[in-house]
Amino acid sequence: MGMNETPAAQRVHIGFFGKRNAGKSSVVNAVTGQDLAVVSNQKGTTTDPVYKSMELLPLGPVVIMDTPGIDDDGELGLQRVKKSYQVLNKTDMAVLVIDGSQGPSVEDVQLLRRIKEKKIPCLVVMNKEDLLEESGNLQAEKEKTEAALSNDLIIKERIVWVSAVQKTGIYQLKEQLAHLIPAEEEAQRIVGDLLSPSDFVVLVVPIDKAAPKGRLILPQQQTIRDILDSRAAAIVVKDQELETTLKELGKKPRMVITDSQVFAKVSAVTPSEIPLTSFSILFARYKGNLETVIKGVTVLESLKDGDHVLISEGCTHHRQCDDIGSVKIPKWIQTYTKKELVFEFTSGTEFPEDVSRYRLIVHCGGCMLNEREMKYRLSSSSDQQVPITNYGILIAYIQGILKRSLMVFPELPALLEHPLECREDE
Repeated sequence: MGMNETPAAQRVHIGFFGKRNAGKSSVVNAVTGQDLAVVSNQKGTTTDPVYKSMELLPLGPVVIMDTPGIDDDGELGLQRVKKSYQVLNKTDMAVLVIDGSQGPSVEDVQLLRRIKEKKIPCLVVMNKEDLLEESGNLQAEKEKTEAALSNDLIIKERIVWVSAVQKTGIYQLKEQLAHLIPAEEEAQRIVGDLLSPSDFVVLVVPIDKAAPKGRLILPQQQTIRDILDSRAAAIVVKDQELETTLKELGKKPRMVITDSQVFAKVSAVTPSEIPLTSFSILFARYKGNLETVIKGVTVLESLKDGDHVLISEGCTHHRQCDDIGSVKIPKWIQTYTKKELVFEFTSGTEFPEDVSRYRLIVHCGGCMLNEREMKYRLSSSSDQQVPITNYGILIAYIQGILKRSLMVFPELPALLEHPLECREDE
């Protein structure tokens, strides 16, 4: 991803759904003005969700998601349908494409119900309007279809008739999409609300094998940008240079923000009067789940032999031999709890629907997931009463520096009381 692009997690995610041969991919291509999706007359050409980041006027930066047909059959087909339904978890706006010459099917109605349950703004696109025109009873068919759909499933104003082949109705479809976006609330800042102009912040960034060559990872880029937007200064150092930098600065930084993996080392060389926190903790707060993940981490105290722990990553980056998720975190948990635990791993969109067998879920910071997907994972855990925490919180807790890491936030006094106290005193 280029430094000038809006990160995928901050773009509006628009999911296109529909039966095979409803013309879903043709509608996607007509909307985007490019051949993003594979189109053919053969049923079920789209076998995996296709993602494309783009600027879609009048909406701005979006991710368009084209999904497999919701009526696919056979064992493989059912897996594809499941993938389509999983895409709903990261969908900010849903577009259901129906073959207008056939009318809504059982599968269409089922999907609409699920979209409604998840409270996702939705637009129904009736495609193949040209075939109805040829048959000569366009108006009567339109009225019949709209009556069938607007029976509690969707309001009439959210049904758009198009012909992907003749490109009619596409402009109206884009305009309708623009109106679906909820008004933006005041955006939560990553760290900017804690800074004043002319403050400076020291960022500790270990350059390890997992860091992309020549680049910083996304949370680091976004944090630097937020600091600059606050008219404050960012000083970026590797962990080996931190001690010397702090001595040579001559002025106390407003705070030090570190990568979680070097937390203990950084805490040891950062004087106690300088506030210290981590990218992981800042992002848990930014995504609105800090309280949940702090409560979740205390379950480490009550884990028993044989308990299952799920370690879940939001992206599918190449695993290194000493990867944080698959190697370091299980090792740290085993050492801390002194219990024989069963670890399971998921990455990317493979978050299980049923998490009830786990005693604890440890999630990555979720920088590649949009807010809806992250909230889905949190609420899914909460509904099934499974505690969830994240990498950075867990590392800080195990190393006895979580309390110090939370002192940065004025809004968290209640969370600083027991049971986090005990770790500090040992």
